[in-house]
Amino acid sequence: MPSISNKGTQMPSSPIRKLVPYAEDAKKRGTKVFHLNIGQPDIKTPQVALDAVKNNNIKTLSYARSEGSEEYRIKLANYYKKNNIYVSANNIIATTGGSEALLFTIGSITDPGDEIIIPEPFYANYNGFSTASGVKVVPVISKIEDNFALPKIEDFEKLITKKTKAILICNPGNPTGYLYSKEEIEKLKQIVLKHDLFLIADEVYREFTYDGLQHTSIMSLDGLEQNAIVIDSVSKRYSMCGARIGCIVSKNDDFIATAIKFAQARLSPPTYALIASEAALETPQSYFDDVKAEYVERRNTLIKELQKIDGVKVANPKGAFYCVAELPVKDTDDFAQWILEKFNDNNETVMVAPASGFYSTEGEGKNQIRMAYVLNKKDLIRSVEILKEALKQYNS
Repeated sequence: MPSISNKGTQMPSSPIRKLVPYAEDAKKRGTKVFHLNIGQPDIKTPQVALDAVKNNNIKTLSYARSEGSEEYRIKLANYYKKNNIYVSANNIIATTGGSEALLFTIGSITDPGDEIIIPEPFYANYNGFSTASGVKVVPVISKIEDNFALPKIEDFEKLITKKTKAILICNPGNPTGYLYSKEEIEKLKQIVLKHDLFLIADEVYREFTYDGLQHTSIMSLDGLEQNAIVIDSVSKRYSMCGARIGCIVSKNDDFIATAIKFAQARLSPPTYALIASEAALETPQSYFDDVKAEYVERRNTLIKELQKIDGVKVANPKGAFYCVAELPVKDTDDFAQWILEKFNDNNETVMVAPASGFYSTEGEGKNQIRMAYVLNKKDLIRSVEILKEALKQYNS
């Protein structure tokens, strides 16, 4: 029998999606499942984006340019300018989602055996993308007790080797909701300049910052022109996860020229999705103001309800729409499966993401879960009620 590759064997399962079969079985049994496991917003997609696809008069659905149309990238550069990021269309490559942007980036700057330092817990697919490229993730652990703040610079420096090619952050963070301050971004700037590394920032949640705090993009700092790479996407910003349009942004010409070769190899991003994404750039600021206000209320509701449960510790997110909670259980992988497979409360249950899949350090996050507050407040309150009852039964 032909054998599977070592790389394929080592490819991690998604902590977000691996429990889907259990959720589907629960639904077949007539159980309602509240999905807190995945960042799929229930916010409506801007109508202007939907109308652009619905009302277009395309006769032949042809390939787009590998890097995305120039018109789209010019408009995208104008969007960035409004966010204090000064780039041109030539600094941007449109990709099939932020996922492809990460794959192209890792492929362009690393060789098999190289290393990328990432503060953990981190977006689970960083592990997958790195494994697919033969790259080693070197974690630097942030703690729930510190609200997942940036670890000390000394913690980064002691991990840097000749094989280190980059530091990767998500800002605001998935799964923690942590928002890096300008001072923290400046510290990362100094370390990548000192050691001649790339600094990659996944900034797909840029619009969602709370409590009067502002997002600082790595592209807004002077002196990082050759080191900074931004990963972006329309998925969360416009509630357009299904469009699968993202982009790479960098002022490093050699990097962009290399990434374009990866883009050419996969031909082009999807044409209809590019049309929708270009139209979405016309979305008024009022849309984001309303969405942001809604997420603040949802965050406050979820945190308040979780804090009522004995033995639960929860970080207070300052951005994105996720939080990490520590539960009074030994293994949340087992608990998350059990709550779908063997538990319901009045024919209702919840689906959460075990947090161990957001760590690469063995044994870390075993008693934590990630929750996405992408449901309305009533459903969030009910979800926590179910979680509370489930914990009672699970620990009895």
